[in-house]
Amino acid sequence: MRRIGATGDKDMVDIRFRVAAGVMMVCAAASVGAETAITIYSKASPGAVDPRLYRPGVGGSGYFGQALPGYAIVRDQRRMTLEAGRGQYARNDVAALIDPTTVRFESLTDPDGTRVLEQDFRFDLVDRDKLLERYLDREVVVTQRQGDAVRERRGTLLSTRGGIVLQDGDGSVDVLSDWNHVALGELPGGLMTRPTLVWDLAAERGGEHETRVSYETAGITWWADYNLVWTPKGNGDTGTLGVGAWVSIVNQSGASYEDAKLKLVAGDVQRVTAQQSFRGRRERLSASFAEDSGFEEKAFFEFHLYTLGRETTLPNNATKQIELFPQAAGVPAEKQLVYYGFPDGRIAGQGIVDRGFGAQSNPKVDVYLEFENRKRDGLGIPLPAGRLRVSQLDDADGTLEFIGEDVIGHTARNEPVRVRMGSAFDVTGQRKQADYAIDSRSRWIEETIEITLTNRKEAAQRVTIAESMYRYANWNISGESDDYEKIDSRTIHFNVRVPADGKKTVRYKVRYTW
Repeated sequence: MRRIGATGDKDMVDIRFRVAAGVMMVCAAASVGAETAITIYSKASPGAVDPRLYRPGVGGSGYFGQALPGYAIVRDQRRMTLEAGRGQYARNDVAALIDPTTVRFESLTDPDGTRVLEQDFRFDLVDRDKLLERYLDREVVVTQRQGDAVRERRGTLLSTRGGIVLQDGDGSVDVLSDWNHVALGELPGGLMTRPTLVWDLAAERGGEHETRVSYETAGITWWADYNLVWTPKGNGDTGTLGVGAWVSIVNQSGASYEDAKLKLVAGDVQRVTAQQSFRGRRERLSASFAEDSGFEEKAFFEFHLYTLGRETTLPNNATKQIELFPQAAGVPAEKQLVYYGFPDGRIAGQGIVDRGFGAQSNPKVDVYLEFENRKRDGLGIPLPAGRLRVSQLDDADGTLEFIGEDVIGHTARNEPVRVRMGSAFDVTGQRKQADYAIDSRSRWIEETIEITLTNRKEAAQRVTIAESMYRYANWNISGESDDYEKIDSRTIHFNVRVPADGKKTVRYKVRYTW
């Protein structure tokens, strides 16, 4: 018996049917000796994914709005009894968002003697409207309740629009706008109660076979979440970090995976779709960092593969978190203050002669924490892209307080990790154009820039001033008040000390030629 709500009616509608005996042999959902393995690929941007924004479509046929940014390869191995000769077999404990073109059935017992002649993925699932539509011009029994009285009407179903339209045996037609139950003879052919894979197999050997079914499914993704605890030393410019990591997995594929062997792939694997293609990204180096029961990492082609050393269950419509690696304590880190006086200048222009360009000033000084992903500091592992949340202990009450959050891309070992924490409260900056001259005939521009940093802290602060040479590619610095470091062809840094409760001014002249 299936109770389904009628559109526009407050009462519940009960549609009853008898399932006809079929010719397919349906594999049990929990077969003895079944083994499931799942490898998850993520296209999610670093940071959390809110699964409430990604709702599966009716019957698992798609998504309303965006698709969950990821997919998985599922491999299900179990024993099946096959009849010698040709027969149909079905499995209805599969994901609803299967890509049917990726389904593969194998007999591991007799691979040469077992052939797949045809295979179907049936996702035309049962609902009230589909059931009634399939019974047009067929006999149904409709029940009406009027107070305590129950009236049963039998007739040929002519229409379901605006109510139930029945033709009685004498040829009269009735429109029933209020009805409670419809009894149907059987489940119409072609409709399924669950998404189902169906195979037409030809087997030379009858009896028990060890089989494996693999397929790709959408509606599943993963990302990494890093929890960092900052412990400052001295004046707070240096300190240590406790670094822990978790894997978050969202499963909306339409199936649960019980006691599954889990693998995660980090890296941008090229995958062609009807809408777009993805360029592969190369990652290097590998390290083993987990205990047998945790994740173990290894290089796999030009990507990284994380294998969980124990089985786990991934329920449908759920988010699961698993520790990626135990917390690394005492990782040396450094706090950095960086001033981008004209942030738009980081977008290197070409041939900008407008005097007013660059005259804007950004008052905020950015705060960063930076550490090295090195083995000697307890890390030295390829870090999957993810979100980093940083906290600091409040000594007054022993609680951890949130102080900043950032994201990182895939980071190889021995590479620096830089976390933007926000903007400094007591350190500010001002940038201005002190002078400007241009000679279009001789093709040169001279510009004098003056930057003033103000520090209202009780201790001196070290600040990096980042300046971009945004007008032309050919430039030369002269008349600088402080030493600078050339970072690349368009960027210089001044590393200065701003006194306690004081100011520091940096001035330089740049000449552009073309």
